[in-house]
Amino acid sequence: MSREPRGPNEKLGTVLALAGISNAGLARRVNDLGAQRGLTLRYDKTSVARWVSKGMVPQGAAPHLIAAAIGSKLGRPVPLHEIGLADADPAPEVGLAFPRDIGQAVRSATELYRLDLAGRRGGVGIWQSLAGSFAVSAYATPASRWLISPADSSVAREPEDAETTAGTTGGGSPEALPQRVGHSDVTKLREAAEDARRWDSKYGGGDWRSSMVPECLRVDAAPLLLGSYSDEVGRSLFGATAELTRLAGWMAFDTGQQEAAQRYYIQALRLARAAADVPLGGYVLASMSLQATYRGFADEGVDLAQAALERNRGLATARTMSFFRLVEARAQAKSGDGPACGAALKSAEGWLDRARTGDPDPSWLDFYSQERFAADAAECYRDLRLPRQVRRFTEQALARPTEEFVRSHGLRLVVSAVAELESGNLDAACAAGARAVEVANRISSARTTEYVRDLMNRLEAYRDEPRVAELREQARPLLVAPA
Repeated sequence: MSREPRGPNEKLGTVLALAGISNAGLARRVNDLGAQRGLTLRYDKTSVARWVSKGMVPQGAAPHLIAAAIGSKLGRPVPLHEIGLADADPAPEVGLAFPRDIGQAVRSATELYRLDLAGRRGGVGIWQSLAGSFAVSAYATPASRWLISPADSSVAREPEDAETTAGTTGGGSPEALPQRVGHSDVTKLREAAEDARRWDSKYGGGDWRSSMVPECLRVDAAPLLLGSYSDEVGRSLFGATAELTRLAGWMAFDTGQQEAAQRYYIQALRLARAAADVPLGGYVLASMSLQATYRGFADEGVDLAQAALERNRGLATARTMSFFRLVEARAQAKSGDGPACGAALKSAEGWLDRARTGDPDPSWLDFYSQERFAADAAECYRDLRLPRQVRRFTEQALARPTEEFVRSHGLRLVVSAVAELESGNLDAACAAGARAVEVANRISSARTTEYVRDLMNRLEAYRDEPRVAELREQARPLLVAPA
């Protein structure tokens, strides 16, 4: 259904011509994006013609899907006002800003937290509306501003400042006394982040316990950000909230909600800058790098990882620097640059060898070990199509399986299966694949499911083999369910 016509939508027609998308092509893209979010849409070229020539505005998620479809073709975000649909809903802009002003930064983050809850409770959630709107170019301004100035001069908020902000953003009323934030409030946020990290590693980003992170940001973190605090407490508050926000982005990434992850990452980087926590900002950039690489933007992934590295020289611990170099290696491998990947892996291994018990490593890095290094090195060599190296590092990665990092164990098993297959060992590939499928069936992780699907696609040439047919049957729930 569409709203009443308003006259020709010349903006939409102009952008469609610029993108080189026909009416039928746009309709097909919008329907496909809707299907990815469980929506059944039946737009055709006549529908698009009405949008353009008569200015009819489709209801529900359609305006956002139109913007996403055009944006994916242009390779950049397309705001609704650019295509004459700004009165549909301003939501797609939320979370993409990286404000210079600290007050604006608080408003940008808390606005995103509230929007996510509205999406969860509404009929068609905001993340459904933004399907396919990830654009790596949206990371350019946040990364450059963070590199230029990774810390705000002061983040103290006096009661009158907090009162004004709360009254204008919906976080409270001008008559209510703003909350005075103390270290105990920050401790609760850090404890919530630690609990969520454990659940995410064990059960995947889609587990119901993990999904409580956005709720924690809205209910607990946002009122604190809108309160009053000293510079010292404020730095700690911004750091803890940045950790939670990055974690919300990581969970969204793991469940396939790339557009949500991107917005959380941008706000997490801005909050890390307010915290004056350069290693944490580097960790957010590393997360952005992994997402960009995963989405097929390996060159940008290299840039983001190197940005994390450069700002942290002389600041971060050896283990932290090792991880940043490892993330760069992942991007270099995906881009097909074997020598650069090898150099980054060698550097990452060297930094890790220098790490010592008792180093002041950040708590958010407690997952990183020799086994994790080996697992990512195996994926690098998988992308470079060097199965012998994949097998060597995968054996190291699987040497000490743990119930603490179930999802990572499942991913390693899939990588092992691919290496065995490329080495001509079908039996070993099916055995590792069966163990991976068992893990994937008991966690909620779109990434793990995609890894399994990739393995099954590689096994398609052997589909008549009884071992492969048995594995396909075991993986059936993963193959038919939406990723």
